[in-house]
Amino acid sequence: MLERAIASSTTGSLLRQRLARYPAVALVGPRQCGKTTLARSLGARYYDMEQERDRLRLDLEWADVTSGTDLTVIDEAQAAPEMFPRLRGAIDVSRRRNGRFMLLGSISPALMRDVSESLAGRLTVVELAPLSVAELPPDSRRRLWRCGGYPDGGVLGGDGFPQWQLDYLSLLAQRDLPSWGLAASAQTTQRLFGLLAARHGQLWNASDVGRSLGLSYHTVNAYLDYLEGAYLLRRLHAYSSNATKRFTRRPKVYWRDSGLLHSLVGLGADDDMTALSAAGASWEGHVIDQVLTALTQLGRRFEASHLRTAAGQEIDLVLRIGSDLCAIEIKLTTRPRRADMNRLDEAAGLIGANRRYLVTRDPERFGDARRMACDLPGVIDAVTSL
Repeated sequence: MLERAIASSTTGSLLRQRLARYPAVALVGPRQCGKTTLARSLGARYYDMEQERDRLRLDLEWADVTSGTDLTVIDEAQAAPEMFPRLRGAIDVSRRRNGRFMLLGSISPALMRDVSESLAGRLTVVELAPLSVAELPPDSRRRLWRCGGYPDGGVLGGDGFPQWQLDYLSLLAQRDLPSWGLAASAQTTQRLFGLLAARHGQLWNASDVGRSLGLSYHTVNAYLDYLEGAYLLRRLHAYSSNATKRFTRRPKVYWRDSGLLHSLVGLGADDDMTALSAAGASWEGHVIDQVLTALTQLGRRFEASHLRTAAGQEIDLVLRIGSDLCAIEIKLTTRPRRADMNRLDEAAGLIGANRRYLVTRDPERFGDARRMACDLPGVIDAVTSL
């Protein structure tokens, strides 16, 4: 089994740290990203709330669960909201005992109302993403941008891509998203997937998408909330400033996993990646997701946004990490140019960014820790060291 960054001894094991500090940990992330495999590797009691047999078994073994010292894993916790008040009661009987429960969920706690109401102050959240560049062996890293990071989707070899991704999205549209509360037909959801793929990395326009679906922009925004809460999409908000400069206020929307995006736009297993009409936007989204995933895996606090001015100046990713403000520009090229760096400097100067990184596919790194041209691993090293 591949070692996951949040459980790695070399990165401080965010998951074990949180288990040592809280009675319960919610390990959340998209379906099929490896949550169950990771949780079961800890040698804990395991119950799957989507299996009626396990629901019965947990009921019958509840006394042993609450009195014992073993970690108890409750998988697909969103399928059993009636469990949360019971967990609260068990935790409150002995509040000083930590590391007792791990809840696995495929939607964010913001969408699991019972979690926020029943377990507030008793639970911490750790996010597990699909496999990232730091978790993969070198031969698999070359497939990561094409196939995405889902373990069964082709990144580890085999012929899963792109059919695995298409089947995955179909199952989400037909079964999972409706069961989690998305009030849309499977056909509408599939159409929405396609529209979002065509607009990957663009400024969000809910009215435009709504017209294509025959829906109001309010409804489209509500659907977007669910897709974001299911860890399919990332909404990158616009950079805000108290200054008088005219910055756009509209967010950008990205597919979090590049393999899901590529399956929707029709990329084949052997097609030329750079021949995609939206190759640049795809690479941009991939870099953004890998950078933010790396920070999340370390439990780092950050604020992420994008910048676009009325005059057309842009910064693909603006990161505030502590006292540092990083401006990151992403280019699908193996030949970084001075003109690209100059444009980044000009835009970064508008917001006073003290660190500036031009990310390309050139494996060499030029510059220093504050102003650098580098590849994806280079920018991850730079921001995670802050």
